[in-house]
Amino acid sequence: MQEIIRQLEEKRAAARLGGGEKRIAAQHSKGKLTARERIELFLDDGSFEEWDMFVEHDCTDFGMADQRTPGDGVVTGYGLVNGRPVFVFSQDFTVFGGSLSAAHARKICKIMDQAMKVGVPVIGLNDSGGARIQEGVASLAGYADVFQRNVLASGVVPQISLIMGPCAGGAVYSPAMTDFIFMVKDSSYMFVTGPEVVKTVTNEEVTAEDLGGAITHTTKSGVADLAFENDVEALLQLRRFLGYLPLSNREKPPVRPTDDPADRMDLSLDTLIPDNPNKPYDMKELIVKIADEGEFFELQPGHAGNIVIGFARIDGHPVGIVANQPMVLAGCLDIDSSKKAGRFVRFCDAFNIPIVTLVDVPGFLPGTAQEYNGIIKHGAKLLFAYAEATVPKVTVITRKAYGGAYDVMSSKHLRGDVNYAWPTAEIAVMGPKGAVEIIFRADRDEPEKIEQRTEEYRQKFANPFVAGSLGFIDDVILPHGTRRRVAKALAMLRTKQLENPWKKHDNIPL
Repeated sequence: MQEIIRQLEEKRAAARLGGGEKRIAAQHSKGKLTARERIELFLDDGSFEEWDMFVEHDCTDFGMADQRTPGDGVVTGYGLVNGRPVFVFSQDFTVFGGSLSAAHARKICKIMDQAMKVGVPVIGLNDSGGARIQEGVASLAGYADVFQRNVLASGVVPQISLIMGPCAGGAVYSPAMTDFIFMVKDSSYMFVTGPEVVKTVTNEEVTAEDLGGAITHTTKSGVADLAFENDVEALLQLRRFLGYLPLSNREKPPVRPTDDPADRMDLSLDTLIPDNPNKPYDMKELIVKIADEGEFFELQPGHAGNIVIGFARIDGHPVGIVANQPMVLAGCLDIDSSKKAGRFVRFCDAFNIPIVTLVDVPGFLPGTAQEYNGIIKHGAKLLFAYAEATVPKVTVITRKAYGGAYDVMSSKHLRGDVNYAWPTAEIAVMGPKGAVEIIFRADRDEPEKIEQRTEEYRQKFANPFVAGSLGFIDDVILPHGTRRRVAKALAMLRTKQLENPWKKHDNIPL
């Protein structure tokens, strides 16, 4: 018995040491924590239950029989975040560069299978050199096994990837299928092919950071949702982020008691909309003023800034916020903003998170670049997402809601539950001047007549009353009472029940 215990402790010590002191020091010298340090920081103290600590690879080629480390480059198990359970895997770059072997993949698959059975989120802390070359196709099979589980878990339990080191080749597709991707600046990158291959094939010279670093993916590509300064900030913000999400699609999001009154007024909102209809204002000001304690967890702030997405709480209950941003491209919808918001709406719908939509949209962005790149299909993604969503949907039109973009932004016609408008709302097919120039084309050369007709059109349509008279707007509300009215609507909708017709799955315009 004593001998077995001694051997057990030796194996545990070897697993905890990973690739050894020298490689741990190298990891620290790059400003990175080790796999176990990350888990320790991420989970509540003493809550981690590790699985498969003694698993080793079974490869014997290329001298691998003599190179075995307990755990095989990934730490897996479950624990608590703010008292709520999560499953987690953390790749260990000190062991074979965190490369994925068949055994490594089996460990990840095991916790994903269990997470789906019990209905608990899966968090991946990625730091890997990719497939373990010595194992050949076995490592590729391991990746495919993980991919299959990403797909099966999608919409069942939240999946979040935190990229904390390299992630290249086939390795990028597992994070790509998770719900959210967070990255660490200057120490993480993602790409399908690295800088050397790019140079060989296309003759382009590019650094790993420019090709697939955190800034690139949170601004240009939109692949990642947020970039953090270092490992510590990333892990602490991830803990905060999880507080908005339910454990699975079978549960409601967690309620957090608040001292911020649901009926709080904010008189400053009465002057948020400028007198000049062409002058921008910051929609984020409205978001923070209706959210509990002004707290808003924004996602993808550096990408497609003409639409704002993220999580907030209203009366203690999490909500997903989607808002046009007049400060960028006048709040027009384009390809990037449609994809960004469409995916977010679908996540909220999958996980029972009500959606609050704040509308100031003059239309879709015109131009050949948009048309040639498929704005029709991409814009339809956002429309499709709103139309299929069965969660509570509350919409507030603050100013412009023109054309097809009015329809798309959670209108009453797409089963919006409660649709409000501010007195400043303008709901029409298009702006007054453009509309008049089409309707009264013969008077184009008479500026006075055009001006008169424009004013007539503005009086008739540049207000919320026509839509209100048709029942498309439930009420015209005063800006300062927005939080109170939205909170009451959400409270009424908590028992909402709505089901779409049975189908194997839909066919969203990808």
